[in-house]
Amino acid sequence: MNATQIHQVLENTGVTPSKSMGQNFLVDENIARWIVSQLEITPEDCVVEVGPGTGALTEHMAPLCRKLILVEFDARLAEYQRQRWADCPHVTVHHADGASWDPRPLFAERPVKFMGNLPYSAGGAILANFLTSPCAVERAVVMLQKEFIDRILAQPGDEAYGLLSLRMQMDWIPKALKTVPPEAFSPRPKIDSTVMLLTPRDPLSLPAFDHKLMDELMRRCFAQRRKQMHKQLPEQTEWKEVAARLGISPTARPEELGLEEWVNVTNAYDPHPLAAVPQKDDELLDVVDEQNQVLRQATRKEIHDTGLMHRAVHILVFNKNHDCLLQQRSLLKDRHPGVWDSSAAGHLDTGEDYETAARRELEEELGITDTRLLHLADLPPTPGNGMEHVALYAALYNGKVHFPAAEISGVIPFPAALIDTWLERRPQDFACSFAECWKIARTMLGNEE
Repeated sequence: MNATQIHQVLENTGVTPSKSMGQNFLVDENIARWIVSQLEITPEDCVVEVGPGTGALTEHMAPLCRKLILVEFDARLAEYQRQRWADCPHVTVHHADGASWDPRPLFAERPVKFMGNLPYSAGGAILANFLTSPCAVERAVVMLQKEFIDRILAQPGDEAYGLLSLRMQMDWIPKALKTVPPEAFSPRPKIDSTVMLLTPRDPLSLPAFDHKLMDELMRRCFAQRRKQMHKQLPEQTEWKEVAARLGISPTARPEELGLEEWVNVTNAYDPHPLAAVPQKDDELLDVVDEQNQVLRQATRKEIHDTGLMHRAVHILVFNKNHDCLLQQRSLLKDRHPGVWDSSAAGHLDTGEDYETAARRELEEELGITDTRLLHLADLPPTPGNGMEHVALYAALYNGKVHFPAAEISGVIPFPAALIDTWLERRPQDFACSFAECWKIARTMLGNEE
């Protein structure tokens, strides 16, 4: 779309660009085409564009992808986009705020890529909504005011370095691609914009850490960034000992620490006893026969390496909205790393009964200590579930969860219908035994769940 066509759309829709909404419309067609090329769209991709506006970028993406999801805050422009793509079933339009639109359905649409010419005022909230780990997006191209992008790219020692820099860099590798001058927009902004590429950071390039805890610690310290950070940190951990162990100055200020140092500080303040333990290879488990009778004991590693029958529990935790909490397994796990699984699951210790094990796993993996368990079913051992005699439980819980970072990458509540769709479309995203557990739960608890 050229400048004349874009101005015609604005006139037809009755839109006068709003400064408060950050409505500076890209009118340079060559730049628009180049920006879209940086997303490297394939025919298998689902692309999400936040703030499509008049469609300067949209028209170049729509012919390239399997599915295109448009999220537009301005009701008039959202209606224009609905009419514009009415004959294209692979394009869906949502009149919604990109900072609060629910991104969970994107997990069932992977591979997913993200595009946005974002307003400065809401850019941080939109990026947080779509790109906070765990998320479905695997590549993102965004355009924002240069000052904002500079803050994301900043390193320790830079004036712009701060909370936004660390929040983005903990999960993404940001790269500035191009500076776009004011004359490429209508109306013209007063400053340059920058096109930035975001590619996922290799999770194994950093020690496992609790993202929420790190964000909380950073937020506390950067609230008074010129003060020594130990004054803002929790008192239950001795800062001088932590600083000495990590090689950090005891008088350090928050903007002096790099990403890996912040990760190490987070792990030092993580109270979870299993925060650094993805699994215990030497733990003793009961080896059982087909009738679930104990034969002998063996280590976890021996049982898994030789395919011996043993015992396990799976717990599906539902909240008051009937969403089911799913956990994404850590990449440090020796079995099914990085995939999604039941809310909590694990082996029975030697001599342990199923319900005791279920309550222990709920506490260890989610921090849940007081909830009623409903026994749903017993599953026989099969090669698909790792030769485990499984007892399946359900629980209701509405509080916060706290999980060990080395074992679990994240926990998200998902609507049951979305899990159904996701399982059907992408069974490879789940641990092998989860599909059978979920099928039983859906039958036992009913479609309402």
